[in-house]
Amino acid sequence: MKLSRNQHSIASSCRLSGRGYWTAKKVEVAIHPAPVNTGVQLVRTDLPGHPSCPAHVSRRTDAQLRTNVAQDDAKFEMIEHLMAALYAMEIDNCIVEINGCELPGLDGSSKPFIDALATAGLVIQAGERRRLVIDQVITLREGSSWISAAPVPTGVSHFGYQLVFDQEGEISNQCYGFACTPTRFSRDVAPARTFVTESQAKALHARGVAQHVSYEDLLVFGADGPIDNSIRFKNECARHKALDLVGDLALVGVELVGKFISYRGGHRLNGRMAQALHDLAVQSQSRSQVGCFSDRRHAA
Repeated sequence: MKLSRNQHSIASSCRLSGRGYWTAKKVEVAIHPAPVNTGVQLVRTDLPGHPSCPAHVSRRTDAQLRTNVAQDDAKFEMIEHLMAALYAMEIDNCIVEINGCELPGLDGSSKPFIDALATAGLVIQAGERRRLVIDQVITLREGSSWISAAPVPTGVSHFGYQLVFDQEGEISNQCYGFACTPTRFSRDVAPARTFVTESQAKALHARGVAQHVSYEDLLVFGADGPIDNSIRFKNECARHKALDLVGDLALVGVELVGKFISYRGGHRLNGRMAQALHDLAVQSQSRSQVGCFSDRRHAA
């Protein structure tokens, strides 16, 4: 079993910039070191008083095709790619300053965040990182989709996704799973990009969303496969869904030790699992290693 570890922050600040997919607004992001037990704190530098919000499931708000959090006037959209990078790189404490409501889409993956964080470096801190060890199974369902958390014998968390897609193009049924270590995530998962079908892209444009986004900014699948782009992995779509799963479950705010599998799930179902894991952690907060899931199934 993997032993508990100390908390980490970054050694120096790093910065990124780009446009939000949904708002199309230019945005700058600065990620700074933070003390023990800070967690990931998001700060709106464009608003009076620079209001903040913890990147935590208790602040999660419902949104289509992305993960958002909010606290009072401080709203933050599409945080999952950043959160996946922070979680996989084992960065527990940092201040993320943003001069807009939406994080930049960049290339649709976590790789730009990984590259920036790698340049910033890692600092080992004095406090111990709290863990949530899964020792039984929980399964949540919504229609034909489901997500499960189960024990993992190695002590290294495993994330997996099964994609079953009924629409046009070369988005074939595919799956991907991986042991979540910094090296494995950075190499095999972080580069996997956001994807949509051509019909979905047209529907978003008709609503006035993502008007500036080009075929180079993410994967758009038409009848003959990616339009004006090429895939980085044969199962890139499933890998990106696994990336999203990591980012969404990172909102629990603890190190997760378990096997997490999603079948046709999305951000909403991931959010429900994050809430279930958080509730368990709260119930067991007096123990150094917490777990004790009962085998439960929930209706949609």
